[in-house]
Amino acid sequence: MWHTFPSCPYIQRQVDHDPYRPGTASREPARALLPWEGRARVQGDEPPGGASNQPCLREELSMHATSGLCPIADLSPAPPTPGTLSYSFTLPAAPQSPAIARAATRTILRAHGLEDMTDAAIQALGELTACAYRLAPTTELYVALRYRDEALRVTLYDAHPRHTHPRLATACDTRRRAALRLLACVVKACAGDWGFGDAREPGGGTRMWAVLPREGARAYTEKSPRGH
Repeated sequence: MWHTFPSCPYIQRQVDHDPYRPGTASREPARALLPWEGRARVQGDEPPGGASNQPCLREELSMHATSGLCPIADLSPAPPTPGTLSYSFTLPAAPQSPAIARAATRTILRAHGLEDMTDAAIQALGELTACAYRLAPTTELYVALRYRDEALRVTLYDAHPRHTHPRLATACDTRRRAALRLLACVVKACAGDWGFGDAREPGGGTRMWAVLPREGARAYTEKSPRGH
């Protein structure tokens, strides 16, 4: 019996075995499965019609490749644009994470032609990452960057649980708000918005965000020392 594509050639090899020799455990010929380019053949079998008149395996694969079952990515995609900026990544809650987040954001903005937002964006994300690290130092941080409606939306999740006791919740929110004073100044200068609250994720935690309009972020960059 053959286990293969019906249109593929086989390579035969004679088996030195006598199925009718006394003392054998079976009267069936010895058979062994051998791998051969994605198919299996059985030693001792005779290919139907002979091996020389069978089409090549690549024709069989070519037929399946062009059937539309497995789409292949375009090898020459369109260049990145502001509208296609959509990234997310995870960082350790560690002292080096703010610098890593700023470097990644700088590269992303440059790739999508949004260099004029760099100063405001890396300042905002650096402050969010530093705050999350201080309040949840033993977990991971999740960062998301999206560009929608002419604004960059920065979201960061940390695993610090939201307190159910009103007094503890107020004290913790006050501490977080104080840690984000510089973020508040940057967002205000860009005429944007920011805040924090429950993560609304299965694992819980806290969600912080900042929305930076491009026009405001461009003006912030022009006013900064590096913008001149």
